[in-house]
Amino acid sequence: MAITFKLATFSAAGCTPFGALVVAERAIAFSAVQAFAARAGLDFHSDGSTLSVLDEWQRNYPTLQRVAQTIGSGADPGLQRAMAPVEALQLHPPVRSRNIICSGANYFKHVVDIVVAQLRPETEGMTPEQRREFGVKKMTDRRLHGTPFFFIKANSTMIGPHDTVTLPPDVSSMDWELELGVVIGKRARFVSREAALQYVAGYMVVNDLTIRERVNRSDMQEMGMDWVGSKCAPSALPTGPYLVPAQFVGDPQRLHITLKHNGRVMQDEGTDDMIFSCARLIETLSSFMVLQPGDLICTGSPSGNGIHHGVLLKPGDVMEGTVTGPLVGLGTQRNTCAAEAL
Repeated sequence: MAITFKLATFSAAGCTPFGALVVAERAIAFSAVQAFAARAGLDFHSDGSTLSVLDEWQRNYPTLQRVAQTIGSGADPGLQRAMAPVEALQLHPPVRSRNIICSGANYFKHVVDIVVAQLRPETEGMTPEQRREFGVKKMTDRRLHGTPFFFIKANSTMIGPHDTVTLPPDVSSMDWELELGVVIGKRARFVSREAALQYVAGYMVVNDLTIRERVNRSDMQEMGMDWVGSKCAPSALPTGPYLVPAQFVGDPQRLHITLKHNGRVMQDEGTDDMIFSCARLIETLSSFMVLQPGDLICTGSPSGNGIHHGVLLKPGDVMEGTVTGPLVGLGTQRNTCAAEAL
């Protein structure tokens, strides 16, 4: 039976962060994996970071499997001695992605709720029930015939799964958007949806925080939404705790997303509610751009954002987000909010 493992980035006692293999809640640095691989005559290429492991994912993955199996069997005492319990280490974002691409308006119920809540010229005079019927019809057509919507988020927004989310002093509407993150494992260009998931290294939990008051620019309405102003504040992307290889996750459309705000469940939805599946997102993105190993796709937020509940983040608030599945879960992140220091 294959041993399940995860990838992560840790630090200890203020040391430089290092990438690691995690087996049964114990971590072994990739530098130690490389030393084992050299002794065993195995192929493994890494500079110690998770990103470098993903850069050679097709070559490195079999060695990671071998190391995990050896750890599970207890056959190599040296590997056991090189491991540390996860609870003794500080977690960082599992991988420092070069590119972060987010999919907007990608959950069916979420978008229909927006259609019902917001008065638009095309729904003027409709009852809420009629607006919902209109929204369902529109999103059904979009799922069948439409194209995903994307925007770029700065990688400087990434923080770890237990780090503090800092709320900028000049805003009052920071909101959560817990999502499934897809991490690419090999170069992808013009990939079909049928083959798309073969390009995925793994999945992780991400929270695409948004400053609502900066989404739309009243002074530049013709330019559309301001994604830098609304999405790129420091700490606006809690990430992790782990990158779980795709082979252990199975079908990404059978996962479940849950976010709690101060202990109250706010988001609680299955990934089967996506308008465009992970495979379709990759297919479309790879026709727009080259996807590289380590690139992160944030696949969209299900219903239950703070603005829907009339609750926005403030100092002292705690967000707890998790993604679960029928095979393995992706772990839980827990982030406390605080005012950003100037």
